[in-house]
Amino acid sequence: MDFELSPRAQDYLTRLQDFMDSHIYPAEAVYARQRLELRAAGQEHTVPPVVEDLKIEARKRGLWNLFLPGEGDHGLSVTDYASLAEITGRSPNLAPEAINCAAPDTGNMEVLHLFGTPEQKKQWLEPLLNGEIRSAFGMTEPDVASSDATNIATRIERDGDHYLINGRKWWISGSADPRCKVMILMGKTDPDGHPYRQQSMVLVPLDAPGVEIVRPLPVFGYQDQHGHCEITLTDVRVPVGNLIGEEGGGFAIAQARLGPGRIHHCMRAIGMAERALELMCRRASERIAFGKPLAAQGVVQQQIAESRMAIEQARLLTLKTAWLIDKHGPKGARKEVAAIKVIAPRVALEVVDRAIQVHGGAGVSDDTPLAAMWAGLRTLRLADGPDEVHVRSVARAELGAYGTK
Repeated sequence: MDFELSPRAQDYLTRLQDFMDSHIYPAEAVYARQRLELRAAGQEHTVPPVVEDLKIEARKRGLWNLFLPGEGDHGLSVTDYASLAEITGRSPNLAPEAINCAAPDTGNMEVLHLFGTPEQKKQWLEPLLNGEIRSAFGMTEPDVASSDATNIATRIERDGDHYLINGRKWWISGSADPRCKVMILMGKTDPDGHPYRQQSMVLVPLDAPGVEIVRPLPVFGYQDQHGHCEITLTDVRVPVGNLIGEEGGGFAIAQARLGPGRIHHCMRAIGMAERALELMCRRASERIAFGKPLAAQGVVQQQIAESRMAIEQARLLTLKTAWLIDKHGPKGARKEVAAIKVIAPRVALEVVDRAIQVHGGAGVSDDTPLAAMWAGLRTLRLADGPDEVHVRSVARAELGAYGTK
């Protein structure tokens, strides 16, 4: 098992780190100011201009679509990309989108790349790869327990050369952004079929008649620029050609989508944890309490040490999972994918919480990125399935060797 970066990946890492130092970190204050201005103008979910500037610079540097094997000439493995994803996690609002590697677009591009028809790729994948539009993924629903995807209630019914869609979705990330033009929607085409063959995926343009964005949902009071929306679909008609793959293949496609995507999420979480630890160490070194720096206090030293040890463990497990995906595909790393989905957000959340504690009142304000990081990381314990579901998957994998599930 070898986690050493390939020479090509090391080159990309060097270039990405330079881009972060020269452009991303300096742009964070600009992004915050522009968001305030847009909010005051009633444009909460319009992208700040600095993001488009960063995308242009990233493309000039060849830092573009690095997550997707087989596209472009980067030739990176999942293991190679994992280390790049970690770096982008240090500035989650800017870096992933600047290099066109932001969720949910990454997962949607993977779906279209693997399962899309030539027509679907031309209409939707190409503009996504070019960073011209954004997209959404419509799975979660408010009226059912979405931790069990077989619960999905949205109906996709064949009507001649079209599908008729009725349902209600929420927490549909990215859908408030005016650049979001299409949603990959998961619903039921065969409610009476096998539990894992009832679902299908179809492409739904957000401007289709019957699609209504009801509201963007805040996360612990934060309104994400791209938005996490509740959406209703009432007699929405889309051509049969908008079906991705085959009828009944939605569950399998969703599983294929989530494997590499969870590597991305987890490594970005580790990147947030690294930045939080860095901020904690700086604060502890500079802040004086009871006549000496916080860094001289035993309790603070323990918080720093525990954070470093936990980050290293989470990173190693995530890299192992990426390596397994490279060697055996997502199915060959199913247990490990479930494990990192629990461990990485849990560790990152603990590190950020310690950093907030060391910062005192400043830690819960917007003067540091820590409070927003905490809010984002806490949602990861629910997104793509709650911790309890993934713990159950790990337990079943372990017990399976003993004939018990």
